[in-house]
Amino acid sequence: MKDIHHELIDFIESGCSFHRFLNIQVLDAKPGFVKLRLPYKKEFGGNMERGILHGGISSMLVDIVASSTLWTHLGPEDNTATIDLRVDYQRPAILEDLIGEGEVRMLGNSIAHVLVRLYSASTPDTVQAEGRAVFHIKRSK
Repeated sequence: MKDIHHELIDFIESGCSFHRFLNIQVLDAKPGFVKLRLPYKKEFGGNMERGILHGGISSMLVDIVASSTLWTHLGPEDNTATIDLRVDYQRPAILEDLIGEGEVRMLGNSIAHVLVRLYSASTPDTVQAEGRAVFHIKRSK
């Protein structure tokens, strides 16, 4: 996890109270790529009879992964704002840890595009959802 500013990992895992509540864990981070784990909590259940997570959990994780991925290219003084966030659900997420991988697909002077894929921890080859995020960037320098 080199070549990214050291504050980023701390912020993702514990600098944000919401991330602390979720217990977000950084599995990998390098310029243009992030892999995060969202540990399962029973409160994340959507349809417990069918054994699936609430769809809002996936949307939330896409947002966190996308913004964290973008921040691998930025410094702590830069600012971003989400312009657009899209989630394409491909299959239900089961009641277990959810993994999100993000990749910066385009990084311009003021606009960035990030692609995210989500999968359940036990089935890494089965994509549960894909997300796309577009950001406005205001650099400090």
